[in-house]
Amino acid sequence: MADGNSDARVTIRTVAADAGVSVAAVSKVMRNAYGVSEALRQKVEASIEKLGYRPSVAARGMRGRTYTLGVLLVGIDNPFLPGIYQGIESVTEAAGYKIMVGVGAARARTEVTLIEQMIDNRMDGLILVASQIAGETLEQFARQIPIAVIGHHEPAAQGYDTINNDDQMGARLAVRALLDRGYRDIAFLTQTDQEDHYADVAPQREIGYRAAVRDAGLPPRVLALPQYGAPREERIRQILTAPDRPRAIFCWSDLDAIPLLSEAHRLGLRVPQDLALIGYDNSPTAGLSMVDLTSIDQDGPRLGKLAAEALFTRMNGRSVAEHILIEPRLISRGSS
Repeated sequence: MADGNSDARVTIRTVAADAGVSVAAVSKVMRNAYGVSEALRQKVEASIEKLGYRPSVAARGMRGRTYTLGVLLVGIDNPFLPGIYQGIESVTEAAGYKIMVGVGAARARTEVTLIEQMIDNRMDGLILVASQIAGETLEQFARQIPIAVIGHHEPAAQGYDTINNDDQMGARLAVRALLDRGYRDIAFLTQTDQEDHYADVAPQREIGYRAAVRDAGLPPRVLALPQYGAPREERIRQILTAPDRPRAIFCWSDLDAIPLLSEAHRLGLRVPQDLALIGYDNSPTAGLSMVDLTSIDQDGPRLGKLAAEALFTRMNGRSVAEHILIEPRLISRGSS
């Protein structure tokens, strides 16, 4: 172990150099971050022990707040997300906070890396939008930094807050609207590989859909599209040209409802005379006259505002988790 004079000069950089790793790697080991390998942990802990390094509590206390927040988005191609961001910014800007944005691209490993980088960059808190990370991992991160999550249903979570549209209610609204218009063959169009993502919005909307058609005495009919990144056009064409094409489709998101509507027009199908369609999100594109898509509105700006407000109260010492649900509403247009 180093002597007393050497101890005063030992810093986290000294430990990183001795272990042959980055400063960020030492930081992750010291705060028990998610994904640290046992080999890395042993190497860093050996250097800490050898050098007698002890992080300065006083120095950490002097850092205080950085007045920066991290916002992790699922992607940049979803026209619904700018509304959420605007809602977040309406709160953070008034409070004098700056935002660092990361894009997880619907990949859990990418999200984990971005969150770790935001923690290493001393963000004061994080807002995650449609996170693909499992609840237990979010709990681990929440022990290190205040977190609010949008579009992720974990009502039993203790360490972080959730702010969601009531996706099951939204699905019921969509099915009820189609039933009221006289449709009985109503399918739900979703994504594949959702079994392990119960907390995500698409499975929640499927639960609401199944409950609504069951209550109407109808059999459920769930159709799936390939994961994002895989070609989806052929599957959409198959659905629309099948002999047993559904009379009406409730789509989990405008992201897939709009391409479905476009292909229906290309194939010469009359909407809604041959095919009725309802999407979800009420994205700006849905309201264009050439699109005219009926959709469930979940008020993105309000979700963002509520998430930012929840995060600030969490940062200011609240420890009891909040799980907020807001009611969606149906925006009727020409597609149904």
